[in-house]
Parts: sequence; C-alpha cells; structure tokens
Amino acid sequence: QAQLAESGGGLVQTGGSLRVSCTASGRIVSISAYRVAWFRQGPGKEREFVAVISRFGTDTLYADSVKDRFTISRDNDKNSVYLQMNTLKPEDTAVYYCAAKSQVGLGTRVEEYDYWGQGTQVTVSS
Repeated sequence: QAQLAESGGGLVQTGGSLRVSCTASGRIVSISAYRVAWFRQGPGKEREFVAVISRFGTDTLYADSVKDRFTISRDNDKNSVYLQMNTLKPEDTAVYYCAAKSQVGLGTRVEEYDYWGQGTQVTVSS
C-alpha cells in the first residue's frame, strides 16, 4: 500500500518560517515516478492547491497566495518532497497535505491525485 507521511508542522509566529516534509514508502518505491503536490485545508475551507513539482524537479507551479514565499523541492534519493514556507501569515494556518500522481507534468486539482498523506498542522499566530 502506498503511503505518504507529512512531518514538520507546528506553531510559528507571523513572519516566521517552517519546512514541512513528505516522505513516501510502501507501494511508492521510488518517488521519482510521481509528481508531488502540496495542498492545504484551513478551518471551514475547502482543500486548496499550494504548490506542485514535476517528477525530477525541473518544473514547479505555485498558487498566487504563496508565490515568492514558499518553495517546493524534492530529493528523490530520500524519497521525499519538501515545502519551505517563509514570511508566514495567519491565513497560512491550515492542515498541509502532500499528494502524488504517477504522471508527467503538473496538476493543481485535488481530484487528479491518487495518493495522499494524513496531513500536518501548521498554525501561524498573529
């Protein structure tokens, strides 16, 4: 069974930084076969796209709300994808999920992804 596990969430003050990680195991033997995206779901909100990275990291795409503040990266040797979050704002408070799809290119829609982690909470205090 494919598994994605997020880690690194926590509580941070406005303007602070945090890095969340997504590590694959189980059926996802090699994460290099998957494009990986980060989504988030804030209180009372729908799950929304944050960032996506292509299989070998050559292409990335960001939501306008996080562009120039967040950076997605990957280390296929460690079967992991990362989201570096800088200049955090209270509106970034959410559960952050990673998702994987065995497909080339980039995708921003929730329904495109086959595998999901259980999420990690990020809380930004004002």
